[in-house]
Order: sequence, then C-alpha cells, then structure tokens
Amino acid sequence: MRAFDFAPLYRSTVGFDQLQSLLDSVSREPDAPAYPPYNIERLSENDYRISMAVAGFAESELGIEVKQNLLTISGQRAEAPTGTYLHQGIAGRSFERRFQLADHVEVKAAALENGLLHVDLVRQIPEQLKPRQIAITKGAPAAPAIKGHLTAAE
Repeated sequence: MRAFDFAPLYRSTVGFDQLQSLLDSVSREPDAPAYPPYNIERLSENDYRISMAVAGFAESELGIEVKQNLLTISGQRAEAPTGTYLHQGIAGRSFERRFQLADHVEVKAAALENGLLHVDLVRQIPEQLKPRQIAITKGAPAAPAIKGHLTAAE
C-alpha cells in the first residue's frame, strides 16, 4: 500500500487548504523520476541549498523559475550528442524538476560549479510574524477606542 488516506485529517482541520493540496499532490505523484539526482541541504536555521547533478549542461541550457511557491528547475539540451558510443552512461536528456517551497522561502542565488547546479534558498519571516515579547503593566489595560463606536464615557 503506497497511497495514504488523508480524509480523517481533512475532516478535523479548517484553513489548511494549501497544506491539504500539497499532501495530495505529493501522495499522488507516480514514481517520481530519479533524473537528475539532487540533494537538499539545510545550511542554517533559515538557509537551504538544492544541489543538482547537471553534468554536460551549459548555463544557457538550464532554467530556474519560481511561481506561486513552486520552484521549477529545467534543462533543455541545445544539441544532441554526436558520435558513436560503445557505452553512454552520462545522461544528457532534458528534464524538469519541481519543488514546493514553504511560505516566505525565496531563491537567493544560483550557481553552476563542477557539474552541480546549486540553488540557495532563504526563509525570510516578516517582522509581524516573528514572536515578540509583550510588556506586562500594573493595573487594568486601557481598552483602545474603536473608530466609529462610542465608548462608555461618551
């Protein structure tokens, strides 16, 4: 059994639509292609790197696109290899790999080095979403007046 039933989870959650669609898409993906091989590395608390083996591809033959939290890395060979091979073990076929990015994760940089494509990612949490300390004062807190509503003193 390779498929998971997430229905019980969906019945008890509200507002997690994006997570539900992500779980559905990952669980339905039929035998994900193994080409090209890649690593996902956590460099620090908010820094990540995807390293993909793209031997034989030039920078101009690779593409990186981010659209709505979906990172797509693709490779399109400009020319078919010529010559007669007795053994051809280096794959040079076109590919497309997709990675679902979490909220607030952005592509910082990309570099091609020694046949590896490195894509650096950073998670930048906005200030209003970061934890903050609330000062405790003595006495009753003052209720803020809401515009358009009368307060008890009026």
